[in-house]
Amino acid sequence: MNIKKRPVWLKIAVTVSIITVLLFSYFHFFQNSTHETVENPSNSLSAYVMEDVLVLTQGEETNYEVHIVMNEIPTDIVELTSEIRIPEVLEVTDVILNGEKNIKADHIEFDLMDNGIELQLNNRDDSPIILASHDEREKIVIIKMRLKKELYEEMTDEIKVERLEVVHSDKLSETYDVTGAKSIVNYTPPKTAIGKQPPNGNPLVSHKFGADPYVLVFEDRVYIYATHDVLEYDENDNVVENTYGNINRLSVISSDDLVNWTDHGEIVAAGPEGAAKWATQSWAPAVAQKVIDGEDKFFIYFANNASGIGVLTSDSPTGPWVDPIGEALILRSTPGVEDVTWLFDPAVLIDDDGRAYIYFGGGIPEGQYEMPNTARVMELGDDMVSVVGEAKPIPAPFMFENAGINKVGDTYYFTYCSNFYDGDRPEGSPPPGEIAYMTSDSPMGPWEYQGTILRNPYHFFGVGGNNHHAMFEFHDTYYIAYHAQTLSKEMGVPMGYRSTHLNKVYFNEDGTIQEIKADLEGVESVKHLNPFQRVEAETMAWNAGVQVEKADTNEENNHTTNIVITDINTGDWIAVSGVDFGDGASEFSASVATETNGGMIELRLGHPEGDLIGSLTVTNTGGWNQWKTVSTEVLVEGVHDLYLVFSGSSDHNLFRFEHWKFD
Repeated sequence: MNIKKRPVWLKIAVTVSIITVLLFSYFHFFQNSTHETVENPSNSLSAYVMEDVLVLTQGEETNYEVHIVMNEIPTDIVELTSEIRIPEVLEVTDVILNGEKNIKADHIEFDLMDNGIELQLNNRDDSPIILASHDEREKIVIIKMRLKKELYEEMTDEIKVERLEVVHSDKLSETYDVTGAKSIVNYTPPKTAIGKQPPNGNPLVSHKFGADPYVLVFEDRVYIYATHDVLEYDENDNVVENTYGNINRLSVISSDDLVNWTDHGEIVAAGPEGAAKWATQSWAPAVAQKVIDGEDKFFIYFANNASGIGVLTSDSPTGPWVDPIGEALILRSTPGVEDVTWLFDPAVLIDDDGRAYIYFGGGIPEGQYEMPNTARVMELGDDMVSVVGEAKPIPAPFMFENAGINKVGDTYYFTYCSNFYDGDRPEGSPPPGEIAYMTSDSPMGPWEYQGTILRNPYHFFGVGGNNHHAMFEFHDTYYIAYHAQTLSKEMGVPMGYRSTHLNKVYFNEDGTIQEIKADLEGVESVKHLNPFQRVEAETMAWNAGVQVEKADTNEENNHTTNIVITDINTGDWIAVSGVDFGDGASEFSASVATETNGGMIELRLGHPEGDLIGSLTVTNTGGWNQWKTVSTEVLVEGVHDLYLVFSGSSDHNLFRFEHWKFD
């Protein structure tokens, strides 16, 4: 909403500057000595403000500064005056003559008036004002301003030069037409987060979706791999139901505290450009790590729709990934899977003896709702990219999909999503769409049904769908990752687009699992974030408006491809939780790139409009892939949630942001 304020008039001699970011297009002064306004192209006087737009921030503590520039002052001018309209929210605190560098006059004075400020520029001895340099970008006057009060609502106004008058040495005066000499002044409040509101921990990220989560814990860090849901549209650009048919990428995020999540981008797993070109889709990944020949090796098992399961390998949990066998690992021809309706949704367990097992399957043969008998377990080869023997059935009551496997103590827990059969169920059977579990003393069974642990997402969030999960242990605590349509619901498109959530899992003394309560609150952090080491900009607890993408980063001639924050607009922000500044930090630095005029990063505590601890100006770096590290002074100590709020004069795409650090 735009707020129209009562205008204030600023009279200013010579030319005007209006703080931090204002646009004054060139304007010409026209002579009026014969009562006719006639432009004099041979000796055109022009003046402008260096900045395009004055972008205001919320707090009164921010000072603004703009610069007025003139190209020439006639040699016999002894006085300059001007009137300038400014928004009511601003007050002028000082007007400074740039005398040391360019303009030679010994007297500058401004008086507050009911309608603004009257400023007069002259020499006390009435000698002519001298313009030392004819460089058109030489600053003449600097105007300093501040807000009269904090801003909370969006506003747009303008600063406009209404009159410029010069007095010659013969005491004759001339008034110049300054029509069009104006600047835009605006304030855009920080945007509201969508889908994940501070201080909630769920969903884990809100700048993209992530379904069918699976978890790998490696080197004290949690990696979550997910189906990369993306919005689908019809011919009229309306969002439609997720068909899942176009999904050939997997998403990866990670965290060492379970609150601040780093986006590692997407794995192009299937399709013509994918690692597994034989596959058309990549759904519901499972991930494992194993030391082979003394080296860490990583394995992703994924579903090619429901027709088979493939495998990719890497030397890193974030890739790059390759297809080691060039075909599916599990197909209809695999022994023991002939009667499985859906060959998908794998889970993997590497046992204490080093032997590995893959769990998979789902679907309901005609009429067999109570005991579909479509869950399977099979041993993997030592190389993790082959299978051994024959797949064995797991008699999971009302099985639907989503195999899960964990070993806690000496007990194996097989978990799965129950089907949505709407008829009568025997007492003790799992209700529709819930996570159920079975236990065994062996990874291959036999299995005993125990009950359910997680209700359908509809029970908690008012939006349902399938129920997909993975349990894991981190810092001696068990957690469950599961998906729900909370983000897409908040976006107004609850049409099968899912996001990953986390909650704790509690075991009873007898080994049974307590019922899990899903919520938006999520889990608490297991550690504070260290701001004195490099933090990737795509590490976020919360955000509003931004996106991420891969970009070439060549700072200091070190060419790499990295994930960066992009699509940064005024009012966008990112935030990290629990930043421990210890006894204090004095400097903030950031790696940025832009081919525009850039913008500003405001550093605020606790809220997008919280206490300001520093502001970093970003200027043109020479290109979107030309990265520079810029820094600013700050003053902060203790533990805080840190918000990085973006602003600038451009309508969109201010700059790219790669990483940051405090010192």
